[in-house]
Amino acid sequence: MNNPQPMLAPVIALVAWTAVMWGWMYATRIPAILRLRIRLDGNLPRGEQMATLPPRVRWKADNYNHLFEQPLLFYATALSLALLGDASAASLALAWGYVALRIVHSLWQALVNRIPVRFALFLLSSLVLFALVARAALRTLASPPIQANLVTQSQALRQGLSAVG
Repeated sequence: MNNPQPMLAPVIALVAWTAVMWGWMYATRIPAILRLRIRLDGNLPRGEQMATLPPRVRWKADNYNHLFEQPLLFYATALSLALLGDASAASLALAWGYVALRIVHSLWQALVNRIPVRFALFLLSSLVLFALVARAALRTLASPPIQANLVTQSQALRQGLSAVG
């Protein structure tokens, strides 16, 4: 089995980008709430108060929420490929391509938010993700059961440790 760590890098990169968007969301939202003197009321319907914020403030929160939608499929797919030992150039290119497109999508939505371009970015990132999913499906069908891989890895590790000791 190949070293799966290269496939984990784009996963961590997208998680880190989500954290950046979280910070950007609150860095714009809190000052806007204070400036507009919005009294937060938990009894109001979800989103009603935030809808009163300026669009450029809301766009960051909208994108932050989007990063918990389709990217979940990316995380599941990339982690599956890592477990299967796929660190191929094609899978890594697709994974990094997806992450790059999601970051561009975030920046576009947070700063400009012209929907036709945003949709094109979303569509392109979706196609890249679906290609990655197809690779994972093919890899899953062609691979021995993961349990057998884990047993083989465990045996190799024990042999390596006994050779050292």
